[in-house]
Amino acid sequence: MEILSNTVALSRLQFAFTAIFHMIWPVLTTGMSIYLIVVEGLWLKTKNPTYYHHARFWSKLYLLNFGIGVASGLPMGFQFGTNWAPLSEAVGDFLGSILGFEGSMAFMLEASFLGIMMFGWERVPPVIHYLATILVAFGANLSTFWILVANSWFQTPSGGQMVNGKFIVDDYFQAILNPFMVNSVLHMFLATLETSLFVIGGISAWYILNNRYQEFFSKSFKIVLAISIFVAPVQVLIGHASGDQVYHYQPTKLAAIEAQWETIPAGESANWSILASPNGKAEKNDWEISIPNGLSYILELKPKLSDPVLGLKEWKPENRPPMIPLIFYSFRIMAGIGFFLVGLMLWSILQWLRGKLNANNINQQKWLLRAWILAAPLGYLAIESGWIVRCVGRQPWTVYGQIRTTDAASHLEPSEVLFSLSVIALLYSVLFVSAMFFGSRIIRKGPDLTLPIPGGEIKTVIATESVSHIPDSRPLETPQ
Repeated sequence: MEILSNTVALSRLQFAFTAIFHMIWPVLTTGMSIYLIVVEGLWLKTKNPTYYHHARFWSKLYLLNFGIGVASGLPMGFQFGTNWAPLSEAVGDFLGSILGFEGSMAFMLEASFLGIMMFGWERVPPVIHYLATILVAFGANLSTFWILVANSWFQTPSGGQMVNGKFIVDDYFQAILNPFMVNSVLHMFLATLETSLFVIGGISAWYILNNRYQEFFSKSFKIVLAISIFVAPVQVLIGHASGDQVYHYQPTKLAAIEAQWETIPAGESANWSILASPNGKAEKNDWEISIPNGLSYILELKPKLSDPVLGLKEWKPENRPPMIPLIFYSFRIMAGIGFFLVGLMLWSILQWLRGKLNANNINQQKWLLRAWILAAPLGYLAIESGWIVRCVGRQPWTVYGQIRTTDAASHLEPSEVLFSLSVIALLYSVLFVSAMFFGSRIIRKGPDLTLPIPGGEIKTVIATESVSHIPDSRPLETPQ
């Protein structure tokens, strides 16, 4: 295969593989940390031990994801020195400091207080423990902030200029506050939170559907549903704002997202293709299913365009993003999942208002619960699809309009990159199997409702379930 003899293609494949795998784990830690703040805060406020047991149970999954995320994230940083050394030399003055902030400021903050959050329940006062949980969440989300600052700068480089092949920073804050930064940070923050909410909701639905800890998990189900009322629709709005920025700052990416080959002049209407078969060689779509004026309304909320939508033919083939079908359908997967989650949230709210989500009858909503179980992994798929659009759509540039990807890669032998890719793939496979094993073990075992309340100021209450009813090792039931 041609890719096996192409160093740049192999380096891109390695970075893509490590990024896609690594991203799975901090997504949950970043979003679940917000949920942990909520349930621990409810425990401190209401003195209800159920919320304490929620914090203890879900923090186990948090810790597992944190550990896998650390292990899988190490190769990411090293690749800037091994596979992308020319890029590091060119933009290291800015990129190095941003990644340094992420490691020394954000990651170390999260890691430093994680031990107190996990093991300090009986060792520090409840208020101090709550502060540790808040700082862990702050560190996790601060890490996301710095990573998105770096990636947004790759999309819309600003705050300096290229001098003799090296980026010289003139205004550090302008570089940080580049045009893509705010929407990118908000979009990713809401994505991690929304994904985590639907994972927690999906796991809760699984327990309820199997008649295990029904009252306990009906509470977590309602908590994530209440938060998703705000998160799900706002995420769609922020996503639209991010698309609007692509329209104005990265016209080649927009053309690839829409598989738009011909330029649509200002003053005309633009159709939106729901499905299409892009043909790069013929520079057209072999077939498409379109909504009349749809793209005009998506971009400008009116039937005719104020600004033109440039087609891919405006650029030479070497200056266009590659893999147009991948970009085209990745965007639609991401957007489709976003609207699906909004619809599921609305369906769930309707059932809640109808009194169908009480602890004693929630298990009767079998199709709703199954939909939540189905939705649990969809947030991950949406995030991965979004990053494919974001990064593949930026090609052939690593730093948009400044440094081409072919010039950013290290001059290595293809066999060397193939070897490192194979080793990473093997290690990541072990990590994935380990995560699935220990994660399923945590879920199968369920929450320990006999844990004593810190300080002994609250009598342990196990809702309406007795200790003898706790199914430690009985066979799992399959939803009917």
